[in-house]
Order: sequence, then structure tokens, then C-alpha cells
Amino acid sequence: MQVGFIGAGNMARGIARGWGRPVLATDPFPGRAEALVEELGGEAPASNFAVAERADLVLLCHKPAQLAEVAAEIASTAMPVASILGGVSLADLKAAYPDRPVYRLLPSTPVEVRQGVVILAADEPQDPRIDDAVRALFGELGLLVEVDDRLVDVAMGLMSNAPAYVALLAEAQVDAGVRHGLPPDKAAEMVVQTFAGTAALLRARGNDTLAVRREVTSPGGSTARGLAALERAGVRAAFQDALDAVLGVRS
Repeated sequence: MQVGFIGAGNMARGIARGWGRPVLATDPFPGRAEALVEELGGEAPASNFAVAERADLVLLCHKPAQLAEVAAEIASTAMPVASILGGVSLADLKAAYPDRPVYRLLPSTPVEVRQGVVILAADEPQDPRIDDAVRALFGELGLLVEVDDRLVDVAMGLMSNAPAYVALLAEAQVDAGVRHGLPPDKAAEMVVQTFAGTAALLRARGNDTLAVRREVTSPGGSTARGLAALERAGVRAAFQDALDAVLGVRS
């Protein structure tokens, strides 16, 4: 399936790198689509219409505010259409691109290394052949999870923003080690590998976070003291506040 990218920003590049195949791409910023094509092969056509005309699937990666503008240019020829536009609902997509299969997806940045999460807004079956092809295509990038369209933003708050949170946690852990004398490079190697290994262990334990914590926590031991310190510092409340902030919830 030849994917045509309308927009070649950071997330579009991550998705394209995850697939690792030649692309068709446009972007309003000079040189950005050309750089992606130079990296992966393919072509940067002169217009969005030319991309839509040649692509088996058009992937909308432009700014959400440009939905109507881009649709006016390509809706007559683009079929089917997938979108990673934040805040643009499935209903918005169907209104902009009527009478054709449309898909709302939101990926996380680790799709670049095929370890991401891709949220797919659940919908009634459209064209079964295309539905299956889209699921298979985005499933290559990591874990594909379907949720009701009304929950997509909540899911985004958990996984799309989370790479920045995890990076912040890793940075804080490294800083703590450096403060006690570890060389920064060695502290970073240990912390990053521990995060990766813990994620693998959680998967092996069926995502049972409590089981993994219990395996490493002895009563009254160092891990118990460290967990107690994190609880006192409000780590759980901080993540609740972060999701509320992402969703625009006021306390």
C-alpha cells in the first residue's frame, strides 16, 4: 500500500521511518518533504493533489486547523483517508471527506523504532479490505489499540505524551545517581536499560504492575523505602494532574 503523506513533520517522519519504505510526501516548509524522500526514497510531488492522486492511502499529517483547506484541495481524488490530526474527531473527518473510508489514528513517537502505540478510533466497518489493510499497516509500528472516538484524547494523554514523561523520569533518575557520584554516561546507560527491561518484564507478567513491584520489594528494604519516598512526593497525584492538564480538566 503506497502511503501519501500530507505533511512531513516530526510524527510523519517517525511513522515513515518505522515503515522504512519509499514515500510520497508534501510539506509547506521548504525542503522538509524532500529530506524525508532523500532518506527513505520515493518522491515529493509538487502538490497535495498529486500525492492524493497517486497514493493508495492518504495520511493527513498537516496542522489540524488546515483540515478544511487541505480537504478542498484533495477530497475529489483522495480515497481512503487516514488522519493523525490531534483534536480532529472521526465525525470531523467524515464531514471533510464524505463517501469514502476515513480513519482516525494517533501514534506515539516510538513508532519510529516499531515500539510505539497507535490508537485507532473504533468505527463501523467501512470497506473490509481497506479496514484490514489499514490495521495491518499501522500494526507494523507497534501495538494497535482501538477505542471509542470519545476516548481517543484520553488514550493520547496516556501514550502520546508519555515518551516525554518517561524521558523526564529517566533524566531525574540519572540526575539522582550523578548527585551521588555516578558518571553521567554510566548512570544513563543503566537507567535506560532498566526502563527497557522493566517494560519487557511487565509484558511477560501480563502487564501486572503490582506483581512486578512485589517481586523487587522486600518488607522494610531499600525498594520499600524508595517507593515510600516517591509516594510522599506525590508521584501518583502528579500523573493524575498531568492527564488532567492534557485534557484541559480544571481542578
